[in-house]
Amino acid sequence: MTARSISSTTSLTASKRIAAGFALLFVGLTLTFAVGLSSMAVAHNTAHDTRHAIGFPCH
Repeated sequence: MTARSISSTTSLTASKRIAAGFALLFVGLTLTFAVGLSSMAVAHNTAHDTRHAIGFPCH
């Protein structure tokens, strides 16, 4: 039995790259402003709870 390697490369068109860039920019700005405009306690507790939820120790 021989192992077959399937190699496929997909290149994005310029318009798809631009659309992906704008989507990423929108998500990044939304997160930045959501955290920046929230109270410090809310931001801290959210980050702390997220660390515990994924099993990353923080204490």
